Amino acid sequence: MSVQNTIKRITAPEITARKGGEAIVSLTAYHAHTAAIADKYVDFLLVGDSLGMVMHGFESTLPVPLDLMIMHGRAVMRGARRALIVVDMPFGSYEESPAQAFRNAARVVKETECGAIKLEGGRRMAETIRFLSERGIPVMAHVGLTPQSINVLGGFKTQGRTRDQWAAIEEDARVVAEAGAFAVVLEALAEPLAAKITREVAIPTIGIGASSACDGQILVMEDMLGLSPRVPKFVREFGEVGKAIERAIASYADEVKARNFPEPRHTYEVKD
Repeated sequence: MSVQNTIKRITAPEITARKGGEAIVSLTAYHAHTAAIADKYVDFLLVGDSLGMVMHGFESTLPVPLDLMIMHGRAVMRGARRALIVVDMPFGSYEESPAQAFRNAARVVKETECGAIKLEGGRRMAETIRFLSERGIPVMAHVGLTPQSINVLGGFKTQGRTRDQWAAIEEDARVVAEAGAFAVVLEALAEPLAAKITREVAIPTIGIGASSACDGQILVMEDMLGLSPRVPKFVREFGEVGKAIERAIASYADEVKARNFPEPRHTYEVKD
């Protein structure tokens, strides 16, 4: 009899249980091979709608359709075996009503087999978060700078830079936690505000351009690898993959122009 060893995938409740404990490590992922590389190091991978900008050249996340999220979500699930996979709900797929959100989120979970979804918004999305959570779909919330709202926010701007903005953002984080979100992303928040929210809410906070006091951090993988043409100021680049790719392609082009083609691995006898 053969015994097959299976790797247990991290779940949303396990992420929630990390509140105040060891820092939660996360990155975005959009395809199978980078998901496979990151899998052993991260607690969860987010198939972010940032893929619209990073992978497809859009100016914002707004044009990303649900089908595209599902396609990339399936790829990441094939690559990763251990990390919790969270898939972003794209703009227009959940805001209309809890029923619309459930219908589309259920499709994402069924077609990708991911462990959770993420949606943007605080108080206005509390009813939807509760609706989904009560029906078996774990929800990661996202407050602060919400990229799907850039036309309202006036661009990609740090939130909470003045104290008169704090109360609304704190309320957003508190309400999504009470509604049943298992974690909340705090994006582009003033450091003391993000630290205060982390102390006050009962679920893990995942910072991106927020505070080191957050319970974890997420970055866009291509940003931290030095592969993105425009990297946010708060990102530390841990690699120079973009430059390495350019050097490799330049070398390849020089070799081809010099007609220094590789020898074929197999030779075949040509018969008359």
